[in-house]
Amino acid sequence: MKLRFIVSLFVLVTIFGLSANAQELPKIDASVNYSYLRANPGTSGFNGFNLNGGSASAAYNFRDWVSGVGGARAGSGVFATSNSHTAFATAFGAGVDWNVRDRFSIRPLQFDYLLTHLPEISNGNNQTQNNLRVSTGIVFHFK
Repeated sequence: MKLRFIVSLFVLVTIFGLSANAQELPKIDASVNYSYLRANPGTSGFNGFNLNGGSASAAYNFRDWVSGVGGARAGSGVFATSNSHTAFATAFGAGVDWNVRDRFSIRPLQFDYLLTHLPEISNGNNQTQNNLRVSTGIVFHFK
């Protein structure tokens, strides 16, 4: 059920992206977002929980097909530590930006699938966590 929901969201975002017009990309994009995260711990006996937070990122567009992105995120009331040097995490996502002006866009929707592989509290074995993050925000373009 979760996989079907995630795939449906990616299809929806892709359809919106197909209607986008070709345009000259700015050299730098900076964004500020609000994020909602549904965290699903892999440890048995723990229920999933919701987090609200924010993020900021900057992207340098080397070409129209490749960019470098760096950013920071913060969730409300969450602090995590790990004594494992082999923990794994990755994120895959898609989003839509709606250009309002040459230097300003609105990001009405961005979906990210977050996969983490962290140690379980009770026995130290690694468990996989499948999480969903939904974001919205604004993007500033610099030429």
